[in-house]
Amino acid sequence: MLRSLYSGISGLRAHQTMLDTTGNNIANVNTAGFKSSSVQFQDTLSQMTQGATTPQANTGGRNPAQVGLGVQVAGIAMNFTQGSAQNTGRATDMMIAGDGFFLTRSGTTTTLTRAGAFDFDPRGRLTSPDGGIVQGWMADNNGVLPNGGSVQDIILPSGLIAPGAATTTAKLAGNLPKETAVGDTITQDKEVFAADGSSRTMNMTFTRTAAGWDIAANDGIGPVVNQSLMLDGQGKLNGTSMAVGGITVDLTKVTGYAGLKTVSISEQNGRSAGSLESYTLGSDGTLTGTFSNGTQQAIAQIVLGSVSNPAGLQKTGGSGYAVTANSGEVEFGTPGAGAMGAIAGGMLEMSNVDLSQEFTNLIVAQRGFQANARIITTSDEILQELANLKR
Repeated sequence: MLRSLYSGISGLRAHQTMLDTTGNNIANVNTAGFKSSSVQFQDTLSQMTQGATTPQANTGGRNPAQVGLGVQVAGIAMNFTQGSAQNTGRATDMMIAGDGFFLTRSGTTTTLTRAGAFDFDPRGRLTSPDGGIVQGWMADNNGVLPNGGSVQDIILPSGLIAPGAATTTAKLAGNLPKETAVGDTITQDKEVFAADGSSRTMNMTFTRTAAGWDIAANDGIGPVVNQSLMLDGQGKLNGTSMAVGGITVDLTKVTGYAGLKTVSISEQNGRSAGSLESYTLGSDGTLTGTFSNGTQQAIAQIVLGSVSNPAGLQKTGGSGYAVTANSGEVEFGTPGAGAMGAIAGGMLEMSNVDLSQEFTNLIVAQRGFQANARIITTSDEILQELANLKR
């Protein structure tokens, strides 16, 4: 039988694979996070018809004579270039600007993906469209994120509460008017908080004296604390700080100039408990919650994964990838750190399929298929001529 017949068959098979790959790329032109593939050809073993010889004194050397036996698919390579960004406006849609993959868990299987069309399920878990749970790190009750460690399910439970915090410091600022008559008083009240978020009123009464001002303060729990401030001729008071129960009140910003009555407690820490009202996504993958008590604190941080050889990943369907022996192990990292890309919220990464290139590949594959089909028909005609020699 003719070798060309089998070469043509191998060409048909190889170009059919090219058509299949190109068709899959075109079919996924609008698939978020999809990465296109391309077929790589190589020739098969060649049959030796004449070996090479070394040059002699009176004759020259001869090159080897070989007849190729066709073509084969060497591999199908994935193209991991960045796809274009599509603005969706959905807070749970995320795009990786750079390298890295989202991590999702289904049962005990962890999958890598570039498709960031996520949403929250009824249990508050951030999930992919196929039910995979997005992985990351959860913050503690005080909004502190762990420094690495094992990844966890990203959960944003309904009714999330930011705990209350005790008031431990306050700052008194402003002016006590110098012209106030001796014995007259000025009162300031301020809401302060206990560790459980309950509130009480701290009262501060300023009484004008001949030498300056007397302060009587009470935090509503402990005894009244008294302190005297001396007023110099330039309108300055010698106050430093005073302890009112468990609250340290800074007095260094209080003055005693004439004509102004602006004294007030300008700053304090502590807060009541608050419920979650909204959240935002940072470029480092941090989900920051805004609570009804006015505080903002971290809830969770999305973790990205990377492998040393992304082209060695195996497609698992659902826009997911699994590690293989040639991809390397997954390394976890914070978005925006090192080789990890940053995360953009409200956007999706579109497919990186180039339609102009794919349609060109279709033409190339079609013509290659036709040419190899002609090899078979031509070989068949030659075999027919051989059969017709005997009549």
